[in-house]
Amino acid sequence: MMNGSTIIFYLLALQTLTCGLLSVSTRQIFRAAIYLLFSLIGIAGIYFWLQYQFIAAVQIVVYVGGIVVLIIFSIFLTQQAGEKLPKQRLGRKIFSALAVFCAFALTMLQVYQHDFNSPAEAAQPVTVLNIGKNMMSVGDGGYALPFEIISMLLLAAMIGCIVIALRSKPEKT
Repeated sequence: MMNGSTIIFYLLALQTLTCGLLSVSTRQIFRAAIYLLFSLIGIAGIYFWLQYQFIAAVQIVVYVGGIVVLIIFSIFLTQQAGEKLPKQRLGRKIFSALAVFCAFALTMLQVYQHDFNSPAEAAQPVTVLNIGKNMMSVGDGGYALPFEIISMLLLAAMIGCIVIALRSKPEKT
């Protein structure tokens, strides 16, 4: 028998997966950005459901508030919001499916190798001091490396937005 908490999880997971699939399968770039927005909001909802409020807030601020807004602004700068993207060649579709399969296999390998039954470490109290120490720590439990990776992701998103915004002029024949 399913309780309300389980139903909420399945609804959030369904929203995340459905919007993610719609994001990569639609040919309209603005709709793809909106689907991505709702997929990332679904992930933040799962974090809230798991009672990881800090990670959920970071998810909303960094991904929803940063990357998706940059993508939407770059779409509007190109004035191509209503145009359809060209159909992709079969080779690209096969390469994309292969990349997705490899990522899925790597994720499943990590899940199967992890010992979920090991005793959990004693949780630290959530204080600003502990969050600051963990954010700047490079040792076990530190977040300096993930923080730097997120900053590189934001930089890549900004560069991608600039590339999208630079509209190539059609050749005159």
